[in-house]
Amino acid sequence: MPKGISPNLLVGFETSDDAGVFKIDDHRALVQTVDFFPPIVDDPFAFGQIAAANALSDIYAMGGKPLTALNIVAFPSDTMPEEILGKILEGGAEKIKEAGAVIIGGHSIKDKELKYGLAVTSIIEIDKIMKNSGAKVGDSLILTKPLGTGIITTAIKRGLAKKEDIDSVTAMMSQLNNVASELMEKYDAHAATDITGYGLLGHAYEIAAASGISLELEYDKIPLLPNLLDYSLAGCIPGGLNSNREYLQDWVRFNAKLSKAQMDILFDPQTSGGLLISLPKPAAMSYLDEAKKKGLSAAVIGLAASQEKYFISIR
Repeated sequence: MPKGISPNLLVGFETSDDAGVFKIDDHRALVQTVDFFPPIVDDPFAFGQIAAANALSDIYAMGGKPLTALNIVAFPSDTMPEEILGKILEGGAEKIKEAGAVIIGGHSIKDKELKYGLAVTSIIEIDKIMKNSGAKVGDSLILTKPLGTGIITTAIKRGLAKKEDIDSVTAMMSQLNNVASELMEKYDAHAATDITGYGLLGHAYEIAAASGISLELEYDKIPLLPNLLDYSLAGCIPGGLNSNREYLQDWVRFNAKLSKAQMDILFDPQTSGGLLISLPKPAAMSYLDEAKKKGLSAAVIGLAASQEKYFISIR
C-alpha cells in the first residue's frame, strides 16, 4: 500500500497497529478502524453483536473510547429474508450503545455472501495513545480473554459443537474489551494489541517486532475456552490457522513439548478476542485482581525479554 504522508499522522500501518491515529490539535487525535466478515454463528442477532464488539476492540486496544460507528453490509437480498438483516443490525446497534457510542449511518450492497461489520471512530488525548510498539524488557504479559474462537466456531459450522460450548464462545466474543482497556490505562501499560485473525502468536509477534524485543509465553498459563482441546484434537481447524503457522514459522520457537493440537490453539485465528497487554511487572497482580472482580478471565501468560533470533518462545 502507498504510505500515507502527513505530519499529523501519528499511527499508520507500518507496525501493524490496531487502528490509525490522526492528530487534530495539540492535545487530541482521531482513532479510526474498520472491520467486517461473514457470519461465524447461526443466530443473526448474536452475529451482529460479535461483529460490533470485534470492530470496537481495535479502538479499545489503542486506549480510546468509541464515539461513532458506520454499518457496513453486504446482503444477499434475493435469497435471504430481510428480517435476518434487521436482527443483525439490531445486535450491532445494541453493542454500540453498550459501548457509549452511536451509529450515524452506513452503507450496504447486494452480494452473494452475507457480511457485516462497522467503521468506528474515537477521539483520544495524544498522551494516552496506546501502541503495540512500547513493550519493555521485564514487562508482564496479560491476556484478557481465553483463546479458541476459531476452532470452536469451525466446530459449530460442522455441527460438532455442544450447546454449552456454543453459548460460552458466543458470550465471550460478544463481550466488549472496554473494561480491559480502562484498566490498561489505570495501570500504565506500555503496549497492547487485540487478538484477532492472526491468532495469539501472530499478534504477539507484532508487539515483539514493533518493540524490538522477544516474548516468552507459558502455555499452561494461557486461558482456553472449555473443551477447546477436544475440538482441536477432532480436527476442527479453520483455514486461517495454517496460514498463520506458515507465516510465523521462522519467528516462533517451541521449547515446551506440545502436541500438534496444542500448538494449533496458539495459531488459531480469533474473532473478538481479548487484549494482549504489556505492562510493568509490579502492576500485573493489581491489574489481575481488579480484572477478575469485574468478570474478566485475565491471566499473566509470560514476559517480555531481550530480543533474540526468535521473537516468540513458548515454554
